[in-house]
Amino acid sequence: MRPLLQPLAPEIDDPMALLEACHDKVRRFARLTERLIDHVARKGSDAEAREAAASVLRYFDLAAPLHHDDEDVDLFPALQTLADPNVNASMARLQAEHDDLGALWQAGRPWLEAVRDGLASGPGPVPAALRELTVRYPAHADAEEAEIYPAATRLTDAQRRALSAAMVARRHVA
Repeated sequence: MRPLLQPLAPEIDDPMALLEACHDKVRRFARLTERLIDHVARKGSDAEAREAAASVLRYFDLAAPLHHDDEDVDLFPALQTLADPNVNASMARLQAEHDDLGALWQAGRPWLEAVRDGLASGPGPVPAALRELTVRYPAHADAEEAEIYPAATRLTDAQRRALSAAMVARRHVA
């Protein structure tokens, strides 16, 4: 039985709800990263910090790239068929941000690995890129939801089904 306070998972045939659920996770892991930075400053790479760092690494190494592919490979091309210049301009800007966010992630990743691994010398100073990621990633998700996602209501049922199928296939490697 599902615990009473656990949120319901989005339906597999509602690709936009799935994408928004990914954004909720982005926000949650960005907040966890902020808390982890503060925790490590106070207590070092203790067991709680190591576990949190492992969770952050797992999410941004595995799930976040899949989400970017959901958008870059499937959603954005589908939305381009609408030929809406405002949506297309937003998509171009936000798609470029995916590369920026990826670079920030790669710059912050070694610090998180050091925390996860509990290095005796400590993780060293927190990279500015990691702090920037915790601010920019949620803002990026907010912008996508405000500027791009509403246009998905204009996609055909077939396009939405194709989006769902691609997202599911991406996550179920044989």
